[in-house]
Amino acid sequence: MNKISTLFKQATQANAHSSTYVPPALTSSLSKAKKTAHESNSQQGFYAVWLSDVHLGSIDCKAEFLLDFLNNTHCQHLYLVGDIIDIWALKKRVFWPDSHQAVLTKILELAQNGTQVFYIPGNHDELFKAYVNSHFRGITIAPDYVHQSILGKRCLMLHGDQFDSEVCVSRTYAKLGDHLYDVLLWLNRNLHHVRSQLGYPYWSLASYIKLRVNKAQQAINSFRDAVIRFADKQQVDMVICGHIHQPELSIHHSGERQIIYANDGDWVENCTLVVETLLGEFQLLKWDEQNKIPNIIERVETDQPLPTATFQPLQQPNQKVA
Repeated sequence: MNKISTLFKQATQANAHSSTYVPPALTSSLSKAKKTAHESNSQQGFYAVWLSDVHLGSIDCKAEFLLDFLNNTHCQHLYLVGDIIDIWALKKRVFWPDSHQAVLTKILELAQNGTQVFYIPGNHDELFKAYVNSHFRGITIAPDYVHQSILGKRCLMLHGDQFDSEVCVSRTYAKLGDHLYDVLLWLNRNLHHVRSQLGYPYWSLASYIKLRVNKAQQAINSFRDAVIRFADKQQVDMVICGHIHQPELSIHHSGERQIIYANDGDWVENCTLVVETLLGEFQLLKWDEQNKIPNIIERVETDQPLPTATFQPLQQPNQKVA
């Protein structure tokens, strides 16, 4: 617990001496990104990386897998899209093993060695929302942010908890869902232990079951639709979020506009992330802990017109984004 208390104390001190948050201009060219990414031949280079829902401090966090990825990756921009530290879990039970501290230390190290790091707090780490528009050891804390891609796409990033009212059918279903999810994670944790002993790779039982529950699918669809409508109002080309632990990279249309929806998933069930390559392609990756490499699940090239055939029409939920 002392490590967490120290972190909070340092964040408070950083806020007291911080300057007003000003989004930096896009100064790194593609050639510079390639040069920096190849400084270490053992590392895979990306222009930008998006991580969310790591849940450090939770017993279900796959910190070892994330640390492997970070140690074998270089990027110009690292975006932490909420729920990085699970303060809710830490209030219930103090759990902070060395692997969790190592992930936090690695992120701070990246921020102090040339990687531009932005941190957008979510609901499980909402304590840090008190420090938005400030800086902490090279990390900029912001409520949201618009990233400009190599090819000029405007990418809005936010955690996604602001859309909860459009996802929950009722408070009863919401509470029931929380309890059922805890049970799923318990089953997930024990199944992973057994599979590891037998030499099998990680597989998410929680994700498998969630995708086959009708109410869960309705909530996922409602969340996606709300996020896309919000992105349309903000006149951006892409929106990147987390929150619901459901990785996705897909193309949609809202009216006459084309919008890319990206949910970078989590490091509790899925061990996924979103990246922008040095050629401007967006990819949804899943970490392979046995081979210690990220595998591509989905990809979207933005230098060509988006194919109409891949468009998915928005559903029409009862509520609208305020």
